[in-house]
Amino acid sequence: MASFPRAILALTFVLGALGVSQLTTATAAAADKLVVYSGRAERLIKPVLDEFQSKSGIQIELLSSGTTELVNRLQAEGDHTPADVFLTNDAGSLEHARELKLLRPMNMREVERAIPSQFRAPDNSWIGLSGRFWIIVYNTTLAKPAQIKSLLDLSQPQWKDKIAIPNSGSEYLQAGVSVIKATFGDERTKQFLQGLKTNAGTQVYQKSSQIVEAVAKGQVAVGIVNHYYIYRHLATQPTAPIAALMPDQQEGGMGAIMNVSGIGVTRASKHVDSAKLLIEFLVAQAGQKLFADLDKEYPLHPDVKADPALVDRHAFRAALVPLARLAELREPTLTLIEQVGLR
Repeated sequence: MASFPRAILALTFVLGALGVSQLTTATAAAADKLVVYSGRAERLIKPVLDEFQSKSGIQIELLSSGTTELVNRLQAEGDHTPADVFLTNDAGSLEHARELKLLRPMNMREVERAIPSQFRAPDNSWIGLSGRFWIIVYNTTLAKPAQIKSLLDLSQPQWKDKIAIPNSGSEYLQAGVSVIKATFGDERTKQFLQGLKTNAGTQVYQKSSQIVEAVAKGQVAVGIVNHYYIYRHLATQPTAPIAALMPDQQEGGMGAIMNVSGIGVTRASKHVDSAKLLIEFLVAQAGQKLFADLDKEYPLHPDVKADPALVDRHAFRAALVPLARLAELREPTLTLIEQVGLR
C-alpha cells in the first residue's frame, strides 16, 4: 500500500486520540484492509473489530485459532504471511512471537501515552489492550471467602472433590502456574499442581465458562478462572449463586495473577499504516471502553474505568512477576505440568 500523504497521516494521529470516531473517507480509501490473526475467541474480539471497521472503513479479515497454532503459522509463513496483525490473550505468547522476530517494533506516541510501560514490550512490538486476573469463583452456598486466602490453598486435602480447574492445554493455567513458579519455586509449585490434580479429579474442563457453570450448579464448591467469565455469567444469570474471590491479598501474599490480551504488527505486514490506526483505536479511551463494556475486562488506559460490577482495581494487589517473563517461564512450566500428569 502506498504511504499516506503527510496531511492525512497527521489527521489520523489526531483522530486516533479520539478513538477513531470520525476517520475521513480519504483515509479509509487509502487504508485497504487488514488481516488479523486472533488467538482470542471470535465472539469476544469481533464486536470490537467490527466497530473499528464501521468507523474507519478499513476491512477486517479475521482468522481465529489457538494462540500456539497461530505463532507456529506465522513462523511457517515467514515473509509470505498474509497476516498484518497478531492479537491474542496472553502476554507470554506475544513476547515469544517478539523473540522469534515475528513482530515489528513500533514507535507510536499515542500508545506510549495511553498504555503504561509494564503492559508493553520495551520496543512496542506488542502492546497490551486489556487486563484479566486468574481468580477463584465460588458457590456462595458451598464455600465462604474466609476459607480461602490463596490459590495455593486449593491444593489442600479439605478441597478434595470440591474444585474445578482448566485442563493442561489452557494458556490461562500455563500463565498462572508460571507466575506461581516464579514466586515460590519449582518444589512448591509442583506440590500445588499435584494437589490440584488430586482435588479436581474428573472436574477438569477445556473452557472456563464450563468451570463457572459447574460451580453455579453446585457440582463443585470453587473453580479457578479468569475473572470476566464470572461477570459474564452473572450478566445473563444474575441470580446464580456464585461470586468472585480475589486471592493472595494477605500480608506477604503474591498478589492476584494478572495477564493481558494484546496486539502486535507482523514484521511482514504490507499495511503498517492501517495497522497503526487499528492499534490507536484499541488503546484510545473509546476502544478501551469497548473492552470494559463488552468483555468485562480491565482497561489498561488509566483514565478508563472498568465495569462497576468488577472488583475495584485499586482495591487489590497484583503479582509482581513481569509479563514479559511469561515467555521464558512457559517451557519449564509445561515440564512441571507434564511431570505431575495434569490432563
